[in-house]
Order: sequence, then structure tokens, then C-alpha cells
Amino acid sequence: MSTQNLHLRRDAFGRLLLATPEYGEVPVLPVRSFPISAPAEGLALVGMDGAELVWIEGPDDLAPDVLQLIREELASREFTPEIQHIISVSSYATPSRWHIETDRGTTDLILKGEEDIRRLSASTLLIADHNGVHFLIRHVPALDKASRRLLDHFL
Repeated sequence: MSTQNLHLRRDAFGRLLLATPEYGEVPVLPVRSFPISAPAEGLALVGMDGAELVWIEGPDDLAPDVLQLIREELASREFTPEIQHIISVSSYATPSRWHIETDRGTTDLILKGEEDIRRLSASTLLIADHNGVHFLIRHVPALDKASRRLLDHFL
């Protein structure tokens, strides 16, 4: 199916529906291929069974109204606050409570163990808190010196 004539709409329940010649309207979910390293590249619309129905190379291929619906759906499903500053940690042993500043405000996270800090690249970390929320540090060297010093105790 061509992305140029892609027809999406929301139903009465707020689900995203894709109109297809073969199946009529089917509920779909947008899924990014690389949500952290390349969020603007490669996106699939998948059916409720997880099967890919449409591949979208980039947002330039889409009509503005379709792009808006996809962005709204992704925003409602993706929640990965970006850590900008580590204000304090309760202990250098785990579990520990971290008081942090993110791009979405100040909050606390509880780190259960060092294994909950996952290195995605040489300078990018993904930290899972005890509630399953994932926090991103996109570029460790860009953190202030005090934040890097606190983080080093856990790496």
C-alpha cells in the first residue's frame, strides 16, 4: 500500500483505523523501528495481531492530517523522559532513590539494581525504575559534572 494515499481516522473509541481495499477498516498501531536512535526514520503500522500492514520510510511521505494522527498516537503510547540532571541519590548501594530533573519535570526514580541501567551506545543509557518507567540519558558527557559523578557510582 502506498503511503501517499494512506487513509487513517479515529473511531468512536479513539482507536486508529486504517482503510484498506482488502479488509476495509482495521485498527492499527504505529511502531517506530528505532525510537531512540532514529525516531524520525522507519515506522510501521501494525494490526492488532502484530503483523505489519504498512511500512513508512519517513514522515515526508505522509499527508499532514495522517502524520498528525500518527504523532498523536505515538505520543500517547511512548513515554521516555530524558534525564537532564541527577540532583541526588539516597545511597550508592541499590536499591536507591534518585531525585532527578527530566525534560518533563522533576521526579524520583527507584533503581533496584545496576542491571536496570542499560547501555544503548557509548554515550546513551536507558534506566528502568521499579515501576517500569524507562528514563533516557541521551548523551552522558553532556550531563553536568555533579550528575556524571553520581552516575559513575552505578556504572
